Amino acid sequence: MATNKLDLHGVKHEDVDRLVENFIYMNQDKIPLTIVCGNSEKMIQLVYNVCQRIKCQTSAWQYGVIKVLNI
Repeated sequence: MATNKLDLHGVKHEDVDRLVENFIYMNQDKIPLTIVCGNSEKMIQLVYNVCQRIKCQTSAWQYGVIKVLNI
C-alpha cells in the first residue's frame, strides 16, 4: 500500500535520487508528501536537488522534513 511519507533514515546517499523521484511520481495523487531526511545537511540537499530537477514545489516543514506540495 502506498503512503504519503518517505523516511530516508538508513538510506545511502547514492540511493536517494532514485528513491525520492520514484516516491514522488508514484504517490503524486496523495500530495502533500512528506520526506523525512533527518539531520544530515547532505541528505536534505540531495532531496532538494531531486525536487528542483523535477520541478516540485516544496516547503521546509521543520529541519530535516520536506513537504512536496505540488508537482
